Amino acid sequence: MKVFLTGADGFIGSHLAEALVRDGHDVTALVIYNSFDSWGWLDSVPADISQQIRVVPGDVRDPTQMISLVQGHDAVLHLAALIAIPFSYVAPDQYVQTNISGTLNLLNAARAHGIGRFIHTSTSEVYGTARYVPMDEGHPLQGQSPYSATKIGADQMVSSFYTSFGLPTVTIRPFNTFGPRQSARAVIPTIISQLAAGKKEISLGALEPTRDFTYVSDTVGGFLAALTSTNGVGETVNLGAGFEVSIGETFSTIARLMESSAVAVADDQRLRPENSEVERLFSNNAKAKELFGWQPALAGIDGFATGLSHTIDWFTQPQNLARYRVNTYVV
Repeated sequence: MKVFLTGADGFIGSHLAEALVRDGHDVTALVIYNSFDSWGWLDSVPADISQQIRVVPGDVRDPTQMISLVQGHDAVLHLAALIAIPFSYVAPDQYVQTNISGTLNLLNAARAHGIGRFIHTSTSEVYGTARYVPMDEGHPLQGQSPYSATKIGADQMVSSFYTSFGLPTVTIRPFNTFGPRQSARAVIPTIISQLAAGKKEISLGALEPTRDFTYVSDTVGGFLAALTSTNGVGETVNLGAGFEVSIGETFSTIARLMESSAVAVADDQRLRPENSEVERLFSNNAKAKELFGWQPALAGIDGFATGLSHTIDWFTQPQNLARYRVNTYVV
């Protein structure tokens, strides 16, 4: 298929770009324009893969450019978004522009050009703190941060284009993806990078919340399954490991794997506002299995530990660790 992939320079997007090429798809990858001519994490993709990716700098906030770029493709995989929750408290307007207006621009472009499949990326953060577990796709939506509120808005915009115009949309809702290349704005890279730098006191936020961590190759596999399936049009589908672990337990597991005696220290600037913290996330992934035949290869405590080991191996390579500012809190 001819695939237009937004957010290809990011963590999940760069892994997905690689996988699409390996599966034989023709990929046009949108990366955020910058004067450094950086392609983000696509700069780290093996040369034999990157040579097969058509990279286009741009911005989803530009409707004219999106109309032009989407033309001629069979499918749109929309991953571009502002995702850092702490920064959404600082600059919520940017999140509205990118996450809601940017998604609208892609939807209009897809509709104009008769795109056959529009796959939109949501987030488990739209659920807020679990009211019941495991959390299925019918769980109430709760905008507990400006970030999650804008993703709810984007999800609803996508749904409206399916119901109003018949655009063949699928909304994929990943739960806490982790792995190589992830931003230090996420907790697992925060822990690993500080431990790898030899720190004995690891600065973290709240340790009690639980998350459903899903290794990046499993998340990518879910996107690929959604792309090639004939099922799921008009649906929202969770991609989660179906496993719940606290941040504190995650820290202990990583420290054990890295043979470190470091301790976790609370850092007030890393705490979310009290009512904004999502205390519990734990997915029901039955719908993904039913519609797409997808299930996580790395599930449960053993799968989580395996994914962590792969992630640690990547982060502890000096050239990779050098990309992270371990002594600075990145908002």
